Amino acid sequence: MLFSQTAFASLLQSLGLAKGLFKPFPGETRTFQNPSVLSSHSSDVLENLGVCEVQPYAAPNLTDRSAPFDPVKSTIYRYRQQQSVNLGSWFVHEQWLTPSTFKCSSGKQISEWDIATGWGSPAAARSLLEKHWDSFITQEDFDYLASVGINTVRVPIGYWNLGPTFCQGTPFEEVADVYANSWSRVKQAINFADRAGLGVLVDLHGAPGSQNGQPHSGVSDGQTNLFDDPSNVEKTMQVLTFLMTELDQVTNIAGIQILNEPKNVVGLEDFYTEAISRMRQVSPQAVRFPLYIHDGFDLDRFSRYVANRSDFVVQDHHSYFVFSSPDIAESASQHAADVQSSILTDLQNAAVVSHRNLVVDEWSCALAPQSLAQESDKSGAQQRFCADQAMIYSDVIAGWSFWAYMKEDCDTDPGWCFRSAVGKYLPTVFSSFPGTAFPLDAQGTEQTFLVPLQNVSGRRDISGSTQFVINKGYSDGFQTAVIFASYGMSRLGFVEQYIQDSLSTLVPVQVAPAEEDIYRQWFRLGLRDGEASVNGGI
Repeated sequence: MLFSQTAFASLLQSLGLAKGLFKPFPGETRTFQNPSVLSSHSSDVLENLGVCEVQPYAAPNLTDRSAPFDPVKSTIYRYRQQQSVNLGSWFVHEQWLTPSTFKCSSGKQISEWDIATGWGSPAAARSLLEKHWDSFITQEDFDYLASVGINTVRVPIGYWNLGPTFCQGTPFEEVADVYANSWSRVKQAINFADRAGLGVLVDLHGAPGSQNGQPHSGVSDGQTNLFDDPSNVEKTMQVLTFLMTELDQVTNIAGIQILNEPKNVVGLEDFYTEAISRMRQVSPQAVRFPLYIHDGFDLDRFSRYVANRSDFVVQDHHSYFVFSSPDIAESASQHAADVQSSILTDLQNAAVVSHRNLVVDEWSCALAPQSLAQESDKSGAQQRFCADQAMIYSDVIAGWSFWAYMKEDCDTDPGWCFRSAVGKYLPTVFSSFPGTAFPLDAQGTEQTFLVPLQNVSGRRDISGSTQFVINKGYSDGFQTAVIFASYGMSRLGFVEQYIQDSLSTLVPVQVAPAEEDIYRQWFRLGLRDGEASVNGGI
């Protein structure tokens, strides 16, 4: 397996234990959510006869560096079952989430570019955004997420967030200075997460030229100019390789998402293949680094794409029930029934094909008023719909990420705002182990849970020349379950990828090529028994 006994002991010591459719944009959202601009501005924004003035903000210099790379902890962050939230409208703004930041933006007032080119001057826009980066989400939010069992966050960024150099030759060039301090804030977010024990999926939400023409990709013109423009393709490749260079040895980075919700163009597989190849060439560590691809809402097409790869590539599918006419017409109860039937079946089939390298990294509790109007118990129907999604996405695939953690008017919108939904439509505490809501006390873990190899033969009828491989597979699986559980009750999520990557280090020295399937079989059995032991079983 990927852990050695020495690494396991080191991990325990370091932990102190060794003892649907696109997400909404304003025109769509107003028909059923009606987000409104805040009735009063903060003290930093003054309005006089329609002219907005932003008080200067002296952004502090950030010098925090990431902690030294810990390969054992990194393995847990990358391979564990993910319970995640999206930190939307922090670095990539969306009008319906943070309408106050758009009050004096330019043009259509719907995208990041409108903010950066609005507010009277680039200096004012910079002050507004820097204050937002430093206050919208803080260390306390990461600590809260960890306290309720969230173990990962998905952080949407745009290419502009990498700083002025990456704005050159793009529409953001004229306002490049606005983002001079942006990348340091993204790195600070990663450090915030690390201190709370959370993994981070860095998601390229806005690529040069735009991958989908949507406002949440940073543009207001509705144009998709990435795939047909070689210069934009090259700029995007440079963005992605930069991200890999910066993040491949950051312990709590769970992965990089190459694109968010791209148009399902004919050449999308080729684009992904080129991007993956370029990113894997950055360093030896990049070869095994998790890379996430959104499937353009074509589940079958990209589950086959992932199936044809052996490296750590994860398919991201987004699931919403509020945008299409059929969704709006359908009742909340019927949506819940769909989740338990057709949605479940589709995800099960795709997970089998993609070897469970599948996540739903955007979903919510939101339903259209028309869907809820058909229910006598509206709140109960919405709660069942939301709970069914959480259950399915936890059981069938390797993880999920709720959209979104925070928004303005959060308290009145539990359909979209995680902080408000917890304890109402969502559980109060999340756990990868059913019925287990508290971290495992791992003192004496090795003695309590690890099955000595001499006892394995007593549990199973094994004989012949493959006995060592059977013993090793079972023991590795059992120990892996316990090691993951000892870190915040984590659970191995990307099981088949973990086994494949383990075998790449075991074959042919400890496992003969002809015996790989035997190792896989017994690893799964050991993993099952280890997880049952952690959860109060065997």
